[in-house]
Amino acid sequence: MAKVLKVRDLTLRDGQQSLFATRLKQEYIDQLLPLYREAKFYIMEVWGGAVPDSVMRYLGESPWDRLRSCSKEMKGISLLSALSRGRNLFGYVPYPDYVLEGFYKEAIKNGLNVMRIFDALNDIDNIKESIRLINELGGIADAAVCYTVDPKDAPAPVAPKKKGFFSKLFGSKEEAPVEPEKIFTDEYFVEKAKEMERLGAKMITLKDMAGLVNPSRIFSLMPKLKQALKVDVDFHTHCTPGYGLAAVLTAIIKGVDIVDTNIWWFGGGSAAPSIELVWIFCQKLGIQLDVNMEAVAKIRAALVEARKSLAEFDLNKNNWPKDFDEAYKSMPKEIDAEFDRAIAAATANNEAELLDACHKIEAYFGFPKPNEIVKNAEVPGGMYSNMVANLRALKAEDVLEEAMALIPKVRRDAGLVPLVTPTSQIVGSQAVALALDRRKGVADYTNKNNQFIGLVKGEYGKTPVPVDPSFREQITGSAQERPYDVGSYRKPENPDFEGRKLAQNDEEYLLLQLLPAVATNYLKTIRKAENAAAAPKQEEAKPVEEVKETITVTGPVMKAPMGGKVLEIKIKPGDKVKMGDTYLVYEAMKMENDLAADMEGVVKRLLVEEGDTISTDQPLVEFE
Repeated sequence: MAKVLKVRDLTLRDGQQSLFATRLKQEYIDQLLPLYREAKFYIMEVWGGAVPDSVMRYLGESPWDRLRSCSKEMKGISLLSALSRGRNLFGYVPYPDYVLEGFYKEAIKNGLNVMRIFDALNDIDNIKESIRLINELGGIADAAVCYTVDPKDAPAPVAPKKKGFFSKLFGSKEEAPVEPEKIFTDEYFVEKAKEMERLGAKMITLKDMAGLVNPSRIFSLMPKLKQALKVDVDFHTHCTPGYGLAAVLTAIIKGVDIVDTNIWWFGGGSAAPSIELVWIFCQKLGIQLDVNMEAVAKIRAALVEARKSLAEFDLNKNNWPKDFDEAYKSMPKEIDAEFDRAIAAATANNEAELLDACHKIEAYFGFPKPNEIVKNAEVPGGMYSNMVANLRALKAEDVLEEAMALIPKVRRDAGLVPLVTPTSQIVGSQAVALALDRRKGVADYTNKNNQFIGLVKGEYGKTPVPVDPSFREQITGSAQERPYDVGSYRKPENPDFEGRKLAQNDEEYLLLQLLPAVATNYLKTIRKAENAAAAPKQEEAKPVEEVKETITVTGPVMKAPMGGKVLEIKIKPGDKVKMGDTYLVYEAMKMENDLAADMEGVVKRLLVEEGDTISTDQPLVEFE
């Protein structure tokens, strides 16, 4: 009997997040769902990750409506899954248990089945409560081990050379370099997975968010995971650096139970491999792919218009892959032979030949070449696409290459953290700030985002290697590690807004708890629209032409180190400001940043207001 391979479709969540900065609108989701009923995927990932944030922030939509819409169509057909960042949930800071429980309970009530739970630091303490809650609330806990690698450019430590007669006699202090200790070994990942299963995980995912698992590593690691675990093993990777398709093929050959894929127009590049190429391999291997591929073809046809709607955020908008049906139908014999060559190479663990065959296959079908910048910086595809989208919005795209090159340094300084949300956003944002520091000729880490300070302090959990105490003191003001204190969390207020409470029910208040700034803006927009619809129509008054005051700046000013949005101004005209005082909080790259005064004086005038969008080097405060 043929082996059956299960599939988790990522198209509606991770696929659009990795390729199109999570901008797929609800109207397209609703058009696709009836087609998904026929496909009968084992699991569909539709929620979590950046979705709750992005649909409010950019699309003005309700995350709960998106989940309910998917559940209404897919109930009893495919399991619906979401991605949770463990203690960080779907946000960027640690949350207390009652916030986790509230969200999980509401999500399961609205149709969620599987919660894939990971911690960006692989700190088991940060996921054990989520595993317990999901199981108790009737969901399926899927625990993910985040794959990462030891840095390539780590300075090698040195050890004393073995002393001979003369060195003993004269006390030579010669030293020789030694191999640095490997942190992220096969055993590291297996032990993490075993601990997750012991805590109650009903499936285990090897989550390769940056696409850094090369085929040879999967060849050794996947059998160890399968041997050590009783539950199903899922493999999640991305194609960004060029390993994705080859690694998935190797995982299939080495016995993986579930693979994560996207449908054609939302696959490849910085996303996971396309299901169509995996299907061709399965056909040749005699493995039954547990999906209705005729229904997948219908979804594929409908995805064309969805992708066109995302052109503004499409990193490859002028370089789409070929139409699969046409390319497969006319596929030449030499490309068909590359599939066979790839299978033989994967079976023999011949990585060079396997990668060569897979790259030729991807080139024929028109998928992007391996991204060398991403490969060298060792970053996830979603992190890369979000950095591009955010820097483009800030009109600071020219900083990208410098920031990417600095990511390995920031990552090492912060305790060799894996790069997955939220650490990917934290490290990426800090790398941008570091690049801007160097352009201005100021000391590294002059500008620090609040979340980076929290990460180095220890608020996000135990890092894979300890942070240097002197670096922690430089960033946080103290050399002591200080874990997050759940008692310090304060529930956000539910303020009155235009005559009624801003959050009108529990699910809206949960959004305020998760993402206060984003949810506040979203809910204000919703309440305004509701009030406008309920108000009696009045004859429109002619607009009065606004005469803006021309401001002439004559005194010294403090400027924005990076573009973003002003969240809070902590000073007012007449205040005396000292060097290092926090005078403004602003959001950039989805991170909150405190701005510290770089001069002293008396505030003459504020040049921005809360809610303003600011650009890099824009004057913010004028002094007397």
